[in-house]
Amino acid sequence: MAGPEQPDEGATPRELVLEASRRDNVELLQEVIDKLSKTAGPKSTERVAEVLNNAFDGVGNHALHLAATHGSYEVMDLILDQEGVEVDPIDRFERDTPLHKAVRFVNSLPHYKWEGAKMLVNLLIDAGADPRVRNKAKLKPADLVDPANNDLRLTLRGAEYAMIAGDDIVNLDDDANGGAGSASDSD
Repeated sequence: MAGPEQPDEGATPRELVLEASRRDNVELLQEVIDKLSKTAGPKSTERVAEVLNNAFDGVGNHALHLAATHGSYEVMDLILDQEGVEVDPIDRFERDTPLHKAVRFVNSLPHYKWEGAKMLVNLLIDAGADPRVRNKAKLKPADLVDPANNDLRLTLRGAEYAMIAGDDIVNLDDDANGGAGSASDSD
């Protein structure tokens, strides 16, 4: 029989993922991923993605939402490194994506810390987060940016533009090079 210091059951992998996300505890998250990978065998990639994608708290914040809310850069980076992870989950309360939460995190900091915290936003954008998604209030992440933070607003607007015109920009680059492709294609 378990005493007060020895519960009958330990925390579930989902609970551990959420705790790691809140506290930027990359070691705990890596432990969970390793254990899931070991026990799932050949389906380890799918199992890890399933746990990460379905780990959410009572108000629908997924692991990436919590990592963004708390500025947990290292945990966010490790989550985004996992194959099959959804980068734009929507929370149930505000209908925010992790990118919305990351912008709010940057806004909560003193101005002199904005540049460093912008790494959270860049990490999500680089992983494919869509800056065009609107939340319950019909706001995109760029609409939430502190008016004094022009750099972050320009980053998000640039990401929006890149998503809208991405294929056209790639095609224009190919045309400008005479359709020859990249320099690595040449002999």
